[in-house]
Amino acid sequence: MGPARFGTDGVRGVANEELTAELALALGRATARVLPAPAFVVGRDTRRSGPLLQAALSAGLATEGADVLDLGVLPTPAVATVAQRRGVPGAMVSASHNPFGDNGIKLFSSLGTKLPAELEREVEREILSILADPDHPPRRPTGHGVGRIIADPGAADLYRASMVEATEGRTLAGLHLVVDCANGAASAFAPEVLAALGATVTALHDTPDGTNINDRCGSTDPGELARTVIARKADLGLALDGDADRVIAVDHTGSVVDGDVLLALFALDMAARGHLSGNTVVVTVMTNLGFRLTMESHGIGVRETDVGDRHVLAALDADGLALGGEQSGHIIFRTRSTTGDGILTGIVLADLMQRAGRSLADLSHGLVERVPQVLVNVPIPQPGRLSACDEVWEAVAKAKAELGHEGRVLLRPSGTEPLVRVMVEARLAAQADAVAAQLAGVVEAALGQVGG
Repeated sequence: MGPARFGTDGVRGVANEELTAELALALGRATARVLPAPAFVVGRDTRRSGPLLQAALSAGLATEGADVLDLGVLPTPAVATVAQRRGVPGAMVSASHNPFGDNGIKLFSSLGTKLPAELEREVEREILSILADPDHPPRRPTGHGVGRIIADPGAADLYRASMVEATEGRTLAGLHLVVDCANGAASAFAPEVLAALGATVTALHDTPDGTNINDRCGSTDPGELARTVIARKADLGLALDGDADRVIAVDHTGSVVDGDVLLALFALDMAARGHLSGNTVVVTVMTNLGFRLTMESHGIGVRETDVGDRHVLAALDADGLALGGEQSGHIIFRTRSTTGDGILTGIVLADLMQRAGRSLADLSHGLVERVPQVLVNVPIPQPGRLSACDEVWEAVAKAKAELGHEGRVLLRPSGTEPLVRVMVEARLAAQADAVAAQLAGVVEAALGQVGG
């Protein structure tokens, strides 16, 4: 792998091949230089490569004189929370929902927020400098100047307290929840917190072995969760991903409820209680048109951003808004979190059901009339070339004209993989399929070869 490149959600790649210990070491050194701080908090998920990369990253930070507070295995939102509470920058070693062989590194500011793009670019430039000349000034500290790597056993308690506060003193007693931990960072934590709030909890995929994270489980594969909810006659199922920054829900009938519907539920509930500041919710360009129509029918504004909870957070803060999220289940409650948080979202959802005295199936039925949406991933060696390809954009303009106001077209390069994502929405599924296939063909023909 060449120098680290930040995508939609940090640096990501095949562990020990693309994301190597050498690269993690350089990333740690570069981060300490760009974000000078006396200490950093660092956590990881349950991947086999996690301790290797966390050690290298921490060594890089300590080499530049920064202390490292080792949080061990904790969810990504927990690392963000601890960074904010400790008032220091942080890093999370995780590839989120990717297979176990991948890994990644996400950076957080001392406010618990992901770094703005300009700071990520500065870190990238510093990595280039370090890789070109590891002994380049500034001179490395010695003696008392060398950073320490110290365990921080109280970190989990900080995050746990913030979760318990979410119900404002109410309990989840009487609710039976099934939580699929994806054999990830929340395997020990999520069942414990939900039980502490009074719920009866059945845990699935909570025995990580370093290789089973996200393996036929979690938010990308909630099938077993749905079957278990039905078999156990549970009230609600929650499917987390590997680092627990997102969640997909399952109602008592086994039906999956995705981020668009959850966000609609939260928006209406918060608006009714006077908690939806600006009477506006923030979504990404991938959010279904049906969500927008639902909000419009209830007089709630919608603000749209690029994909990624970092962009959602920036929009929330720019306008002083309280709620935003993504179809994938990243949802941000801005008064309580600085990033998407699957456990927090699950708690808020269970509390909403408890307050309403209604099932999730009842609450969500007919709420969002989803417009057929087709997503095609087109493998492209250099997806960044999309922006300058006139042939593709001419085809997109024609497709938009054909669909009119009852459809949408979105093309974007993936921030984490060598893909161009083609998304089409239309009132008729057959039309969405046809337009998406036609545009995918144009993209492949125009960009499928390097230099094309």
